[in-house]
Amino acid sequence: MTPFHLSTVARSLLKSYRHRAVLKTIHGLRLWDFQSMHPRSSIAGHELMEEILRKTVAPLPSYEMRDKSPPPPESNSLEFMHFYKSLEKEQRLEFLEKLSHDFGVDHRWASDLAAKLLEAQVRDVATILQVEDRLRYSLTPRYRQLLTHISRVQGGVKFLVDLRADLIEFASSKISDSPHMRDLNSTLKALLSEWFSVGLLRLERITWQSPCEILQKISQYEAVHPVRNWTDLKRRVGPNRRCYAFTHASMPGEPLVVLHVALTEDIANNIQGIVREFATLDADEDVNKINAAIFYSISSTQAGLQGVELGNYLIKRVVRELQSEFPHMAQFSSLSPIPGFSLWLQGALGQHKKEGRATELLSEQEWREVEDVTGAAPGAPALEALRRLISTSEWIHSDRLVRALEPALMRLCAWYLFGEKRRGYALNPVANFHLQNGATMWRLNWQADTSPRGIANSCGIMVNYRYFLQETGTNSIAYLHNKVIKASEQVLGLVSQFQRNSKL
Repeated sequence: MTPFHLSTVARSLLKSYRHRAVLKTIHGLRLWDFQSMHPRSSIAGHELMEEILRKTVAPLPSYEMRDKSPPPPESNSLEFMHFYKSLEKEQRLEFLEKLSHDFGVDHRWASDLAAKLLEAQVRDVATILQVEDRLRYSLTPRYRQLLTHISRVQGGVKFLVDLRADLIEFASSKISDSPHMRDLNSTLKALLSEWFSVGLLRLERITWQSPCEILQKISQYEAVHPVRNWTDLKRRVGPNRRCYAFTHASMPGEPLVVLHVALTEDIANNIQGIVREFATLDADEDVNKINAAIFYSISSTQAGLQGVELGNYLIKRVVRELQSEFPHMAQFSSLSPIPGFSLWLQGALGQHKKEGRATELLSEQEWREVEDVTGAAPGAPALEALRRLISTSEWIHSDRLVRALEPALMRLCAWYLFGEKRRGYALNPVANFHLQNGATMWRLNWQADTSPRGIANSCGIMVNYRYFLQETGTNSIAYLHNKVIKASEQVLGLVSQFQRNSKL
């Protein structure tokens, strides 16, 4: 055996030994029966957490040694990962609170340097820049080094994505909202944004010939229109359909964000013809009949990547891919759900009832139809009957009510999408996403999703956000900078009807 092969074997054995040593350490910790102890009431639990953190979170090197200090052993990262995975939810919360509070920024050091920076303002530029650089380095949380080193071990990036998912869950459930935990979340998000920058992502087209594991995950992760069975999935990756995903080298076999596309002759106005009809399951694609690409589902698969821009880049990459495959294609549009509309509508009806303005939401003729069908008296009783109908989706079974409510619900939905704002931007998250990308709010579609979920979420209404490729850049800037929503005449007409009816 050559010296090269001997050294390779030796390194492999050493790595294996270190890995077993870490597992042995974790096994020893489990002999304490740590999981059976309630950490908030157990002194031993506190001490064990502190011991692990002291051992695995290396001190921040001095400014002079910042580029010269050797990295900590890989076993530190593995030990931290194994220990964290062994904890229950409440224990993870306490462990992260300790990490964020005790191993963050050295505030005294940063304050001293901030004072020195003020004093240095009368000095030369080189001195000022050096003090600024020292101050910038002092603002590095101690745990940032640990996070970076974890990302370099096998499975480390996925571990950190899942750890951030825990942080997001703790914050959203109000279990923990401390400034230190927010700073840990912010630091980790910034690191993930670097590691998952678009230049490091790989675009993959998913087909029926893709690995079974990937197909299964595509099915499991579908968040907009649930996949019913393997036949349904085969349809969504077959003829006249495209499915694309971003993947990352550090997370093999894990689609990060998935986009489903329907190739159609015209811009689709309902989802039934896309996901619930199997007539063309084995049909050949007719290029002459493919004029439009409909983005009907986009799903982020990793909760820990929330806030890391992936979906907008995926759409742009897919547009380029489709233009390459179909040079004549000029129509690009989403067919999007409107989550939250029914909930907002219930709130609006309740508010109008409370303020005695029930008659403003529907016309006299529309209210008479509601009264006739429900047998309710005019005014508040009719409004309450309408609220009950919408909450139970009973109205969809009455052709008369479907016809009567169409104009009212369409203009209410248009106002919800166009007029309801959060900090000046669209309240609806799907609308906000597409408008940020530069799309035009193009068309509302009645009875576009007649599934129970579609009726419950948005009274069956869906919306097309149209991507006019020559305008997306201008539209995006106008929306992000000036909060201007580009909308079609149909949408603006419905908004005007709502404003006239509601006397806004």
